Amino acid sequence: PTQALTDEQKAKLAEVSKVYEAKIADREVFLNGEIAKAEAAGEFEAIEQLNKQLASERKVLEEELEQKKNDLRA
Repeated sequence: PTQALTDEQKAKLAEVSKVYEAKIADREVFLNGEIAKAEAAGEFEAIEQLNKQLASERKVLEEELEQKKNDLRA
C-alpha cells in the first residue's frame, strides 16, 4: 500500500527536484561548451570522453535525486 504524502513532503520533493534539475543543467551547459570547443579543435577523442563524462555525471545526479526522494518519502 502506498502512503499518501503530506503537503510538506510534496514541497520538499519539489524543492529537491528543482535543485537537482539545476545541477544537471549546470553540468550539461558546461560540458556541452567543452564539447563544442573540442569539436572546433577537431579533438575527436576529447569529444567522446566528454560525452561519456556528461552521461556519467547525469546518471550519478539522477541516482542521487532518486535516493533523496526515497528518503523523503520514508
